[in-house]
Amino acid sequence: MNSIEGDIARILSEIRMNTALAQARPADESIPDFSAMLKQSIDKVNSLQKTSDALATAYESGDPQVNLAETMIAMQKAGIAFQSMVQVRNKLLSAYQEIMSMPI
Repeated sequence: MNSIEGDIARILSEIRMNTALAQARPADESIPDFSAMLKQSIDKVNSLQKTSDALATAYESGDPQVNLAETMIAMQKAGIAFQSMVQVRNKLLSAYQEIMSMPI
């Protein structure tokens, strides 16, 4: 057997070993699926925006329990979270378009 055949045989045995290990490993239930993580992120952004809106409304109404700094921080958190979510959406759309344009 020459060196190329030996390399091919070695690579094939490694592939077979890795396949057997992957099949023998139990599924890890602690890893959430992508859709659950995405929904959780969207819910968090929504929660931040609702909190921000509630604080802004309370401040504008003259509620003495709400101060301007707290309101501005909540608004900035909501804005940053929304911008981050938009960037994630843009990356997802870009990846989807790239995958769809691949030849079969």
